[in-house]
Amino acid sequence: MPKKNSGGKAPTADARIVMKLYDMRREAEMRKARHFFASEFNPQTLDDVLKVVGAYGSQHNAWLRQVVGYWENAASLVLRGAVHPGLFMDWNGELIFTFAKLKPFLPELRKRFNAPEMMAQMEALLTSTAENRKKLKVTEQRMVQWAAERARAATGRA
Repeated sequence: MPKKNSGGKAPTADARIVMKLYDMRREAEMRKARHFFASEFNPQTLDDVLKVVGAYGSQHNAWLRQVVGYWENAASLVLRGAVHPGLFMDWNGELIFTFAKLKPFLPELRKRFNAPEMMAQMEALLTSTAENRKKLKVTEQRMVQWAAERARAATGRA
């Protein structure tokens, strides 16, 4: 649960942190990792996720871990009170997308890898307020629509 009030004025130092987090997302390898996660990695089944998760040493595995690790670390900054929650969430919708993409598979991944803490920081942040839960729900609904559009495009139906 975020320690700072998510409403109200964010301290200037917090603005510097979110700007630095944004800047870090622009690093060349992180851009590649984010592109892979957003555009190429579209798991439909647990096996689709396990194929990448289990491919240790592969570029796709490294990129998946880089994206998830980045957002886990960023969420931890909010949960530990280092960054204003409202300001952070205003700037970082990609965290919601990242969590939502893997959420359907998370219970089984946690069980298989005996890792109940897997993506726990993102989950704690996204379930910590009604506003965050709503943002997650809206993102999940969009992702269902996007998956349907990808499926239609793959079959040649408009």
